[in-house]
Amino acid sequence: MAVQVFTAVTGAAWESALVGALDRSDHGVTVVRRCVDVSDLLAAAATGTGQAALLSAELRRLDGDAVARLTAAGVAVVGLVEPGDERAAERLRQLGVLHVLPADSDAEVIAQALREAVAGAPAAPRDIADTQAALPALGLPAPEAERPVGRGRLVAVWGPTGAPGRTTVAVGVADEAARLGVSTLLVDADVYGGVIAQVLGLLDDSPGLAGAARQAGTGTLDAASLVRLAWAVRPQLRVLTGLARADRWPELRPGAVTTVLEEARRLAELTVVDCAFNLEDDEELSFDTAAPRRNGATLAVLEAADTVVCVSGADPVALQRSVRALDDLREVLPDVSPVLVVNQVRRGPVAGDPRREIAAAMERFSGRDIAFFLPADRRATDAALAAGRTLAEVAPGSALRAGLRSMASVLSQVPEPAPQRRGLRRIRRAG
Repeated sequence: MAVQVFTAVTGAAWESALVGALDRSDHGVTVVRRCVDVSDLLAAAATGTGQAALLSAELRRLDGDAVARLTAAGVAVVGLVEPGDERAAERLRQLGVLHVLPADSDAEVIAQALREAVAGAPAAPRDIADTQAALPALGLPAPEAERPVGRGRLVAVWGPTGAPGRTTVAVGVADEAARLGVSTLLVDADVYGGVIAQVLGLLDDSPGLAGAARQAGTGTLDAASLVRLAWAVRPQLRVLTGLARADRWPELRPGAVTTVLEEARRLAELTVVDCAFNLEDDEELSFDTAAPRRNGATLAVLEAADTVVCVSGADPVALQRSVRALDDLREVLPDVSPVLVVNQVRRGPVAGDPRREIAAAMERFSGRDIAFFLPADRRATDAALAAGRTLAEVAPGSALRAGLRSMASVLSQVPEPAPQRRGLRRIRRAG
């Protein structure tokens, strides 16, 4: 059976000749619709009548989100560029188009690429308006031979609502990893109220992640652009600030965020991402096109992460929220096995030995062991927040700082240096 193809190469001088060649010859493809723009192409893809899309790099308003929605609908994508235009070819690859050919290729070569793209597409189409539908297809990197993917690790710091200390943990782990000599990028991806810029005393209206997402959406993001958008806090630590206002969340499309994270892997050995708490499916909106989903960015980060750190508070209310949040995470992303961290551990809210009681409760109700206990140290965290600096700078001897340093050592896979022993002062007696 012939592959059903949509085309969207309007404005190109060779478009009519190419469509005619594909239709007249026996190449195993059939052009079922010639689309005039991206909106027309997405509408056609939603009908389920086509298996592949042939588009040109010059197509107006073509971005990574459009490519992701096509892939989510089960439509494989093949791109055409003007002969010798390597910049256009690279842009299409950054948008997630894996099959890119010169426009003067023979019809048989283009048809073969369309058949191969369809053969490698997901087995079943998905709802392109679903929050998670496009996640596996977002920000697909180009083949390694063409654009190597860095081996930097990605750690997502997530947890339930109620201020369990996600940002404190994310900032502390990133800072301590940098002090261990690991090149680190800290990303604020909280779509409900990211505050990393304020915590570190940075300008919170800088482009940051939103600027990187815009460039990722247009296929122009590279390592140099990411460096320009990130703050250099110290030689081994860069910070990509979050949204200046929570109502700007539509700027963080899941596809663009995934592309930013892939570029971050190439830039840093360790990327630490501060996530929002919410994993719920967004409300169904009464539009005839796929609407932005607020929680899509969080789901994209958790899907892409090598390690998901779940931060829980140490009081009964926070622990109950964490148990429910872990259940939600298991339903949404069943393959993700989070590292459980209990923050703000102290005597008082829990009777008896807090570590023993909390560990027993979490094992009983969630079936998970606790990897790290972080002690409460309000004086140190208050001093750091007031100064806009990290714990290592304002309270180097803090027990909380020591716990975060141990976490950073494990997550970055770099041994923690042994503590230096202080020499004894010799007191000379007058004799």
